[in-house]
Amino acid sequence: MDPLIIDKQPSLRQPVLILAFAGWNDAGEAATSAAQFLCSRLNAEKFAHLDPEEFYNFAENRPRVRLVKGQREIIWPANEFSYVQDPGLVQDLVIGVGIEPHLKWKTYIKAILDLAHQCQVGMVLTLGALLAEVVYSRPVRITGSSTDPELTARLHLGTSRYEGPTGIVGILNDACRREGLPAVSLWANVPHYLSNTPNPKAMYALVRRVLGVLDHPLDLHDVETAVRDFESKVAEVIANNPAVASYVRQLEEREPDEGEDAPPRRESELPSGDQLVQELEQFLRQQRRDKPSE
Repeated sequence: MDPLIIDKQPSLRQPVLILAFAGWNDAGEAATSAAQFLCSRLNAEKFAHLDPEEFYNFAENRPRVRLVKGQREIIWPANEFSYVQDPGLVQDLVIGVGIEPHLKWKTYIKAILDLAHQCQVGMVLTLGALLAEVVYSRPVRITGSSTDPELTARLHLGTSRYEGPTGIVGILNDACRREGLPAVSLWANVPHYLSNTPNPKAMYALVRRVLGVLDHPLDLHDVETAVRDFESKVAEVIANNPAVASYVRQLEEREPDEGEDAPPRRESELPSGDQLVQELEQFLRQQRRDKPSE
């Protein structure tokens, strides 16, 4: 059985396929939040999904149940694709938001590439977020690479020299290279001591970079307000925690004040930070429960 299910086939103008995956590639939920934000703000319409049966250990990533008008409804791990047709865009978009699979990665990648071919995708743009030794108050570093020399030059990207374990984003970009499909990968650097809470600042930085690649303006005033509020809350907790404040000051002294597109630092292994940030993460989780809209 083909895991790719297309409910309707839209007629698209050589679209850009934007992809983000929850899990290992999604520190602070920045990548998936950015893709979901673009879906919402650009009025994307769902048209396809992947059957989760082949790809997930449901004992590890369990289905959820919710009540809809008094009836129980099961929500399975989702990989959904939506399309955007906007006259302000040079090309249409297909936006996919999924979850890194547990099983059959090659089959999973093949299904995504099948979708790309059926939609006549002209470029793949993957979003990711990684944990790094960065200061929360500085501009978010967005690093990127491309499998296509022309895109590398036009977007001022580099060539990835990373070696080590990789996630589904790395596998997908390699598959695009083998298929001759131009691909770009953008990554937000997220403070490792804020790893357990959604990071709207990193999400905002990714959205801005994507809009720059697409050459498409959007009003982001509401997101900018949320980012300022997030930074204010983090600063409040750090100011009241001498251990965390000392650690952040050390990072500030070591890290130059660089812009969004600064190259990543390659230094020592990241410290765990568990003892330093327990209070900080507890505070931020409480904020999410108290004000879920933020």
